[in-house]
Amino acid sequence: MIKIAIHGANGKMGREIISNLQGNEFAKLSAVYDQSQIGVDVFGAIIAKDLNELFENSDVVIDFSIADAALNLIKFARTYPKPLVIGTTGLGDEGEDLLNHASALMPILHATNMSLGVAVLNRLSELAAKALSDFDIEILEMHHRHKKDAPSGTALTLANTVANARNLNLKNVQISGRDGMIGARSKDEIAVMSLRGGDIVGRHTVGFYNDGEFIELNHTATSRATFAKGAIKAAIWLANKEPKRYSINDCLGL
Repeated sequence: MIKIAIHGANGKMGREIISNLQGNEFAKLSAVYDQSQIGVDVFGAIIAKDLNELFENSDVVIDFSIADAALNLIKFARTYPKPLVIGTTGLGDEGEDLLNHASALMPILHATNMSLGVAVLNRLSELAAKALSDFDIEILEMHHRHKKDAPSGTALTLANTVANARNLNLKNVQISGRDGMIGARSKDEIAVMSLRGGDIVGRHTVGFYNDGEFIELNHTATSRATFAKGAIKAAIWLANKEPKRYSINDCLGL
């Protein structure tokens, strides 16, 4: 039985993972940690007072926290190597560097989205970007009113995928808004737009538009349980892997 610890246990995703671990035949909740007071039933798991205690009582750590907390977790893990599943987004360039360096010491799976459906959407978007080389690409993401980062990490992953498929550097072609007399759309431009409202769990659309026709690929999450189950599956899969940086595609065999 694999012992899974949750970093960011008091957040929406942390609570969802705790709930979905109950009754799992391969893994159990062993410890939880959050910078705020734990306000959810942890079913007998250890409520760790610090990261050291969290790591002592786990085989794998799943992180769904905030960027600063996730960065601190990765830094700590370099002194106490442990398989990490990182679901926190918005880690920036510092996070990328930390993940790459830390993965030489431990297996790390960082995914901006733990959904099987989104992994397939990402692969289909890559295929479409190559096949529909003359089509304009636009990406739209929608989330609940409480989401703090924009665009979503998933939208940026999709944007990077389609940009790379066309041998483009996303930093050179991405825009995040249009207003006023901005002129005609450039050929390689990739817009990544964000909408926020209500309790939308997550919706991502990758559109390919040409004269006379267009294709839109959509994924809609209707429950956070989708991501929780994906994170648990990733943690079980990662537990005995060699030190390396892995993707959700590796876990799902895509």
